[in-house]
Amino acid sequence: MILDDLNALTRHHRAHCKPYADYVQSMFGKDEAEDLSQVPYLPARAFKSFKLQSIPEADVFKTMRSSGTSGAQSTIILDKLTAQRQTRALTASFADHFGKGRFPMLVIDTESTVKDRLSFSARTAGVNGFSLFSRGRAFALNDDLKLDLPRTRAFLEEHAGKPIFVFGFTFLIWTALFEELATSGEKLDLSNAFILHGGGWKKLEDRKVDNATFKARLAETTGCTRVHNYYGMIEQTGTIYIECEEGRLHAGPQSDVIVRDPHTHAVLGPGETGLIQVFSTIQESYPGHSVLTEDMGRVYPGTDCPCGRTGTIVEIEGRLPKAEIRGCSDAYR
Repeated sequence: MILDDLNALTRHHRAHCKPYADYVQSMFGKDEAEDLSQVPYLPARAFKSFKLQSIPEADVFKTMRSSGTSGAQSTIILDKLTAQRQTRALTASFADHFGKGRFPMLVIDTESTVKDRLSFSARTAGVNGFSLFSRGRAFALNDDLKLDLPRTRAFLEEHAGKPIFVFGFTFLIWTALFEELATSGEKLDLSNAFILHGGGWKKLEDRKVDNATFKARLAETTGCTRVHNYYGMIEQTGTIYIECEEGRLHAGPQSDVIVRDPHTHAVLGPGETGLIQVFSTIQESYPGHSVLTEDMGRVYPGTDCPCGRTGTIVEIEGRLPKAEIRGCSDAYR
């Protein structure tokens, strides 16, 4: 049961991460939850203000940082066990939607994104993580983030007739793939491909691009009709919510999600809009198993979806403007 695992992680992190222990004691007072709503949570921004880890420095395997360009970045500390758990969780989610095979992979990014082997950004983690499902990988963009059409076409011709896995961050796919093709009048044949994308929606707000528009325009320029959004964050890397064929994001077997009132933090019911709180059972090296995000959205029972998946459905509405969420610093005021 996910609740038992979450309670065990709360106890573990209280014992091994003093800032987290002080915060939980100050804000919640106990660590044994009787349901998901009682599991102590950290605000996502806590990882921007504090270095939170439950392992000694000698056990640090990777350090990941968020890809935000303004303000502080989230810092996530991994040991080998947590990194392995991330891989297993990601593999299970991917296989559930696209099968267990490996595919020729076209990355809508530049190869320089993955060259830093010590400090991983969210883009680095995304590209490297999903490369687990690749058999042959090509990067569609040059270092200036411009589409390299000859290289991309050569890759597609090499793998003609095979299913192609196209991966990238939402904003880059729109600007560097769709807009480049639309402006030049060029087209690419991705009719045999499926596209998985996530992140960067906020940057598309000024362009008035929603999920339906994104899919329609890509179909016009590439012929691809299997376009799947996913929701995830560096604070819970490996745990992602993939859009099913019915267009709904589902929680996986090792995760769940609830919604809270942004002012009172009371838990809201199905269909009510509030702050999204995400749960994951794989974070052993840092206290990221229960995170109150700054994203607004709604949840519905998974059984409401015709796709047959039972994981909780989450709809993302957008970021909370000028979010002021309680953080670890509250424990020291």
